[in-house]
Amino acid sequence: MNESSEQHSDKNKHYRYLVFIGRFQPFHRGHKAVIDEALKRSDEVIMLIGSANLPRSLRNPFSVEQRADMIKDAYPTAEAARIHCVGLDDALYNDTRWLQYVQAGVKSVTGDLQSNIGLIGHSKDSSSYYLSLFPNWDSVSVPNYQSLSATPIRDSYLMGATPTPERTPESTRKVLDAFKKTDDYQQLHEEADFIDKYKRQWESAPYPPTFMTADALVIQSGHILLVERLNLPGRGLWALPGGFLDPKETLFGACVRELREETQLQVPEPVLRGSCHSQHTFDDPYRSARGRTITQAFYFQLKNDPNGLPEVQGGDDAAKAFWLPLAELDAKMMFEDHYAIITKMVGL
Repeated sequence: MNESSEQHSDKNKHYRYLVFIGRFQPFHRGHKAVIDEALKRSDEVIMLIGSANLPRSLRNPFSVEQRADMIKDAYPTAEAARIHCVGLDDALYNDTRWLQYVQAGVKSVTGDLQSNIGLIGHSKDSSSYYLSLFPNWDSVSVPNYQSLSATPIRDSYLMGATPTPERTPESTRKVLDAFKKTDDYQQLHEEADFIDKYKRQWESAPYPPTFMTADALVIQSGHILLVERLNLPGRGLWALPGGFLDPKETLFGACVRELREETQLQVPEPVLRGSCHSQHTFDDPYRSARGRTITQAFYFQLKNDPNGLPEVQGGDDAAKAFWLPLAELDAKMMFEDHYAIITKMVGL
């Protein structure tokens, strides 16, 4: 955390709880250095393990349970008993909801939010914004251990490499070795190879490309229109109908074209235009493994029809198209950030 945040922390202060928020994909020696300091500075350590309740992906390959094993098994029994691992859901595009999740995660351990609580973490350029979300908690800064990052460790592992003892504790390597023997790993390994080859197409470009897509969020009678992805990346996951913008196409035009190609929805375009409730740009830098991809999502509210929901059928690169009751939406089944898009636009 930056020097300006030092005023929030007395270097000699001891805390009842110190909170460490991260994704730990995977847990490495840099993360362990933070916990080591937290165990010295507090009675108990709360690990809020982010990106919980999402499908396995190249950015989030390990479950909360796997990451908790990496963390707790790195310590003797007495110290591990002082470490509480709590899954933390993402809330892309909604800082207020994410704050609520953090508070709830901490409270699940402490019982209240008035205890002697502090936040601990590495120094990061974005720390001033991050800390501004928690004005009532002190901050404890720990230097970045050998500038370690989980990203290259994770990427090389998913391409088949074995993590080294210099970067990862034995507890992490044990989990990774076991995971490598599973079907889930093989699917991610296949996807990592696909993404690697996909990105190589742009190696000669003067700068990394930015892609533009359009997605359709169609609601009728408490149901949402989804497709099951046929191809990599995200094969088998649920997604909003959508795709890449053609060179001579408007965003709305791309949305309607992709909607028809992937679902065979026969609602006339004038009806779609009249049913368009809103549109929103989604541009999280990490929303797609394929590279920087910005999407424009269009939210259509179709009128209730006594004849029922319109017939749909999967086409193009959709294995199938289907209407899903909103109550059955499952974040663990959704591709990329599509669950976050839906909750943002529909207000779930």
